Amino acid sequence: MKKYIPAAMLFVVFEAVAVSLAVFKDNAFYLFNFSYIGCSISLGVVLYIRSYKNARRVVQLLVGLYMLVYLGIICNENMQIEGFWYYLFTGVFEAATIHYLVAKIAGPLVFGRGWCGYACWTAMALDFLPYKTPQSHERRGSGWLRYLAFAASILFVAALFLTHAADMERIMFRAFIFGNLIYYALGIGLAVWLRDNRAFCKYICPVTVFLKPASYFSLFRVTCDKGKCVNCGQCVRVCPMDVDMTDNSRARKNGTECILCMECVKKCPTGALK
Repeated sequence: MKKYIPAAMLFVVFEAVAVSLAVFKDNAFYLFNFSYIGCSISLGVVLYIRSYKNARRVVQLLVGLYMLVYLGIICNENMQIEGFWYYLFTGVFEAATIHYLVAKIAGPLVFGRGWCGYACWTAMALDFLPYKTPQSHERRGSGWLRYLAFAASILFVAALFLTHAADMERIMFRAFIFGNLIYYALGIGLAVWLRDNRAFCKYICPVTVFLKPASYFSLFRVTCDKGKCVNCGQCVRVCPMDVDMTDNSRARKNGTECILCMECVKKCPTGALK
């Protein structure tokens, strides 16, 4: 039973957040929301421990579709970065602001880019494309595009406030729909062009501006036992984010890009990665 302790710990953490927010906000929705996400992630960990090859996909679909369809489309919450700026500027501590605080600002200090690997509804779709292993592990010098997208999201919301746009809630909902369509179009286009499912995540996704700095200090990270490593290069070849997993330094190549997909751990022939 000891092997299931990580799953239990994750569940407890999410339940603590769920109960705390439900009491603080006096809203049972938060109890349901974070309990659901906690159960989904814990289930994925259990499936991974039991060697189910699609464990991560299960979590991606459970959490990603919940965020996209239920919170986004049914509840009309803009869960994209524009929604975060909108609710932040209006001083509303609700779904989008709480989501970003937990998953994308404070969360990476604990689980790094785990959001990208297990909950992102954009990556959820992109990971079904056939280019799971990048054709080339050499990065293009286009990472600046993420900062451009980040700035554009702030400017878009700022413009709404400066122009006193009418019915901003409706505008934000439409921005969520069209924003997702643009993300999917760019993500699929880049994946096909570069033969890399995660090209969008590497070069354009504005959320990584939040995720990358905190991920450097992540508590949970894949490490290499140098005594077992035979330098076969298998981990490098299967990594969708081009991370050098044989280097335990926090400054390792693309170190803040690890999405904890565990493909390297599964592929390692000597069990050097854990």
